[in-house]
Amino acid sequence: MIDTQPTEATAQRILAAAIEEVRSYGLSRVTVVAVARRAAMTHANVYRHYETKEALFDAITSQWIKSIEARLGEIADAPDPARDKLERMIFALLRAYRDRLDDEPRLFELFVEAFEGSRPPARQHRAKIRMLIDRILEEGQSGGAFAPGSREKALTFVLDALYRFLNPSTLYHDAETPRRSLELRLGSVTTAVLDHIGRRS
Repeated sequence: MIDTQPTEATAQRILAAAIEEVRSYGLSRVTVVAVARRAAMTHANVYRHYETKEALFDAITSQWIKSIEARLGEIADAPDPARDKLERMIFALLRAYRDRLDDEPRLFELFVEAFEGSRPPARQHRAKIRMLIDRILEEGQSGGAFAPGSREKALTFVLDALYRFLNPSTLYHDAETPRRSLELRLGSVTTAVLDHIGRRS
């Protein structure tokens, strides 16, 4: 079977087929042969675009988190006060992850595996989140909303304090917890975090 479509179009076709395979059968049962069959091409052609099954899974994860990162970027760029932006970003991230977990549990499992295996898309996603939160902290310190001092320490404090609610692995293994309960608990922790970094020394 010969594929004559342009390279980018072919890569996207493979990616779409792989996503459907994960949705239909779960991560452990996906094979390159099955992806190729769904995409109507040879498995050799799949390997020409994605050297390994892990590379194909990484491409799925990267595509899957683009819209989340775009939304977080919009929040970081908004004209709101820094404290409000940081709170909105925290809740946006929890809700985005939980939406994906509820709507696409098998794809979320792939997302979790990327985090637990420290795959490139997961590392880049973590770095993006750190960068956006750091921008808000810098803005808040410059504007007097947050206490002056080491931004790196403030960033570490924020991420450590909120780890329970923003770590994909934790959310995956706690999928039965009602969303409302999670958000109430996150609200309490977020208020404490914002009060702490807002204190003047």
